[in-house]
Amino acid sequence: MLNFGLTEMRLVAPRDGWPNPDAGPAASGADIVLANAEVFETLADAVTDCTTIYATTVRKRGVTKPVLTPEAAAREVHADAGRSAFVFGPERSGLETDDVALAHKIVTVPINPEFGSLNLAQAVILLAYEWSKGQALAQPPAVDLDPPAPHGEMEELIRHLVRDLDAAGYFFPADRTEATLRTLRTTLTKTGWSYNDIRMMHGIIATLGKVRKSARSED
Repeated sequence: MLNFGLTEMRLVAPRDGWPNPDAGPAASGADIVLANAEVFETLADAVTDCTTIYATTVRKRGVTKPVLTPEAAAREVHADAGRSAFVFGPERSGLETDDVALAHKIVTVPINPEFGSLNLAQAVILLAYEWSKGQALAQPPAVDLDPPAPHGEMEELIRHLVRDLDAAGYFFPADRTEATLRTLRTTLTKTGWSYNDIRMMHGIIATLGKVRKSARSED
């Protein structure tokens, strides 16, 4: 929840009571979610102030309700001026039919029908992620890429590489040299190499050449 900016958790008749000493270590530092958690005896009590209630379930359980994907439900939540609630059932059994009947809509994650196993934590993170798309959460820091080097730098690198490859006997048989050079040039010009990229490659080629010369002298 906290990964995606959600902090308000409401618990309905928790099996092991509340607070639960095992919750802290399992929450991995999301203490604010635990500290703000409220406990209610019934689901109806927990959602009294909510205008729209979404039951998360794989099956409709015999209750006819509008069915939405997590993405569609998240859009509705952000467009709704009132309070909304996503209701999740216990890990093993999911929501009871009466719980689904209390909700206004059903949220179902599109999933492989051949393997519909989705645990509670996975369901929560899927809905929380879709909800978070409407929030200004921190994004990975943008890193500017180095500008591409002038093409002359690339030509010098190609000449350097071809010279060392030729010395090492790479271009064999001779009648394939032109095609091999064309393939080499096509490969190297596919990406926008920066000046630092090209300088590094010069260093690599030069080092490999020194290693080859050293090996020959030892022979």
